[in-house]
Amino acid sequence: MSDFIETNRLNWDDRAALHATDGTGRYQIPRVLSGGSSLHALETGEIGDIRGRDIVHLQCHIGLDTLSLKHQGAASVTGVDFSPTAIAAARNFAAQAGTDAAFVEASVYDAAAALHYRTFDLVFVTWGAIHWLPDMRRWAEVVASLLKPGGRLYLLDGHPQMFQCKGTQGKLAIKHGWRTPAERPLLFEETHTYTGDERPLTHQRMYEWFHSVSDVVNAVIRAGMRIDFLNEHEILTWRHFPGMVETGEDQFELGPGYPRIALSFSVGATKHDKVAARTIRPVQSR
Repeated sequence: MSDFIETNRLNWDDRAALHATDGTGRYQIPRVLSGGSSLHALETGEIGDIRGRDIVHLQCHIGLDTLSLKHQGAASVTGVDFSPTAIAAARNFAAQAGTDAAFVEASVYDAAAALHYRTFDLVFVTWGAIHWLPDMRRWAEVVASLLKPGGRLYLLDGHPQMFQCKGTQGKLAIKHGWRTPAERPLLFEETHTYTGDERPLTHQRMYEWFHSVSDVVNAVIRAGMRIDFLNEHEILTWRHFPGMVETGEDQFELGPGYPRIALSFSVGATKHDKVAARTIRPVQSR
């Protein structure tokens, strides 16, 4: 397992170096450094008023969304990422923006210890996060350990059904299974990062795990959180399939001819001190 994670870390070190010097505009660097926000309308609307809240951003990458949370009124923001290159870039951006933010280099699974078991009002996890993780139960337990009683989880990511599909010529076809065993991740190789940057990646291999919505939700419940909402959306913030159309700033939908499927999903959950963790028994396939 550690070999899979280390391979991914090398890949994300490469991506972080490219994204921190992004010339495509994908990461909205000038906007954030001037005190603005790189967050999209979808996540901004769903997290609601964050003024005065202490927020931890897991898998924060180069920290621009973390800084954006602070710019939108959070009392404190802390970003966590396993890539030292990403964390160095995030700290540099915070210094350039003059924004008070903390960044910690750690795996998601080691986040509680790395943060000295501090707790927060909101755990924020968005876009391209959970399919890099082999174990959602452990992830949910970490999330719960980082929340104060009454604290909230906000998760927004690509829909697993979308990740299963390959899209060509207006058609979608199932290419991958709906669950990926932890010990048998999917192997992908990409020569370039997703921003359109023409500079190639040095470490092109990466491993991913697809998790069903039910596995994610049940992991959250089992860890002692109450589900406040589960939403599915027909939009993404990147052009995942050929022929997707832009319907807003960094917002894309399936174009004419494609069947309509959920492209992303979001989960809101609350930790209560009187909610005991419970065991969710998996449904056996027949």
